[in-house]
Amino acid sequence: MLDDTDRRILRHYQHDALLAPAELAELAGVTPATCARRLERMQKSGIIRGNHAVVDWHALGYEVEVSLRITLDKTEPRAFDEFIKAARDVPHVIEIQTFLGRVDLRLSVIAFDMAHYQKIYRSTILTLPHINDIEALMHVARIKSDETLPL
Repeated sequence: MLDDTDRRILRHYQHDALLAPAELAELAGVTPATCARRLERMQKSGIIRGNHAVVDWHALGYEVEVSLRITLDKTEPRAFDEFIKAARDVPHVIEIQTFLGRVDLRLSVIAFDMAHYQKIYRSTILTLPHINDIEALMHVARIKSDETLPL
């Protein structure tokens, strides 16, 4: 598993994956060679799954985010698989979560404005298979959104 050195490297790496290897090593208190070896080991083992750009969708003009809580028709044995396959193809769905309980799934949908959202909802969301019930929750503010782990 991870030791204290791995945790120090990860702590700094997750805050800024663009740090030069020598800078990351210095912050973590190790040599650049040690840092590089440990990062490579954590990548190969799947602890570090990759780096990606975080795009601010507000800066691209998206002003509306809606969470849709969806209950599926559970009399259909393939309802989950077929719904998820179709929902993955909706470009404005930026997140899909599954749950145990009364609600089966949650979709996070973005749109430029309410008219755009209404168009997406009517022409795309309502055509997804096996929907039994939908509850829409309009996002007002994002208070915390943090993918860094307490290492």
